[in-house]
Amino acid sequence: MMRKTSLIFLGAVAGAGLTLLATQPHLAFVGASAKAASADTYRQLNLFGDVFERVRADYVVKPNDKKLVESAINGMLAGLDPHSSYMDPKSFQDMQVQTRGEFGGLGIEVTMENGLIKVVAPIDDTPAAKAGIRANDIITKLDGQQVQGLTLNQAVEKMRGPVNTKIKLTIVRKGRDKPFDVTIMRDVIRVKSVRWHPEGDDVGYIRISQFNEQTTDGLKQAISELKNKLGADKTKGYVLDLRNNPGGLLDQAISVSDTFLDKGEIVSTRGRNAEETQRYNAHPGDLINGKPLIVLINGGSASASEIVAGALQDHKRATLIGTRSFGKGSVQTIIPLGAGNGALRLTTARYYTPSGRSIQAKGITPDIIVLQKVPDELKTEMQSVGEASLRGHLKAQGKEESGSQSYVPPDEKNDKALQMALELLRGATTDAAFPPNPKTVVPN
Repeated sequence: MMRKTSLIFLGAVAGAGLTLLATQPHLAFVGASAKAASADTYRQLNLFGDVFERVRADYVVKPNDKKLVESAINGMLAGLDPHSSYMDPKSFQDMQVQTRGEFGGLGIEVTMENGLIKVVAPIDDTPAAKAGIRANDIITKLDGQQVQGLTLNQAVEKMRGPVNTKIKLTIVRKGRDKPFDVTIMRDVIRVKSVRWHPEGDDVGYIRISQFNEQTTDGLKQAISELKNKLGADKTKGYVLDLRNNPGGLLDQAISVSDTFLDKGEIVSTRGRNAEETQRYNAHPGDLINGKPLIVLINGGSASASEIVAGALQDHKRATLIGTRSFGKGSVQTIIPLGAGNGALRLTTARYYTPSGRSIQAKGITPDIIVLQKVPDELKTEMQSVGEASLRGHLKAQGKEESGSQSYVPPDEKNDKALQMALELLRGATTDAAFPPNPKTVVPN
């Protein structure tokens, strides 16, 4: 079991999820080789101290000691992998607010690529979405200031601010010859992570946009209302849409999976040491009572989304439709560094699906692959960058896979993956992958 203070970060992008760890790191050296390693480490630390003092003493203007140390920490963490970073006190506080599902800002999920800010996806019904910001847009300037040289956390901080204040983003978009500016009014971002509606009078549609503290409650509400509207006897099944969902809290990914499972392992996390392995299992009680379930994924489905998709696929509880997922199979632990010192986001484990699959830099391949018809003007920008394309990513255990299509048509009638799901649930078409055969479940 996790400590009560723990919170697991599974987001592919900034602010999407986390893990608090109460223990303090320590080093223990044993034997001659360990002593040699220790001596070398201390020589390197002495080198850092020498450089730090030289900068303090001789730089052309007097530097800020705190900023020097923070920059050194950020540089160290940036050299590990794309998901480890340092959060200053305000960033740490903002992160905690965001995981509760309410924060101030633009409503945009971003990641860092080649020193610039790349949009993973705008959050539904937020200023960024309404202003036309798209997945894969590159943000090069914030209020006229270059993004190059900023850390991801610094850029996110600049995009946040008081409600009803404006910020100008300079965007580079594939398919457009020149950068262009978009001015957005900041607002209170209340992230409704679960949305739902009936599809006709016989199928329930549920979309999860990210995994925050409200997600499982929202899912249960969605199922309850859909049951009331459709009627248990008339409901032919459910569609769970996880497309372009960047991830979030591990406990929410587990509880969402548990909502549809009666038993068995949901996910395991494995750190550097064998004793750090943790397994999470389902409890009796399938809230949709065994009704057919189809899960939609694509190249923007990452981390916590992949845990849900992987668990339901391995247990043959759902059929997956769409394109290969993002491939973020690592866990980040948020380690508070004491009052006023912020926190450390550190990659501490990989996660594995119930059958023992690591999806790191591979992603999850759906049971039925369905490619969308992308408008000509969007074709150059709708290829998702998967985990394997990120500089410094953790290597896969086996062959790595590139990113896949992440486009979702705004009109449901043109959404081939959704239409395929509806046809399967209604019996209008058939496929060997639906319904899945529980007898083929791989034993744990």
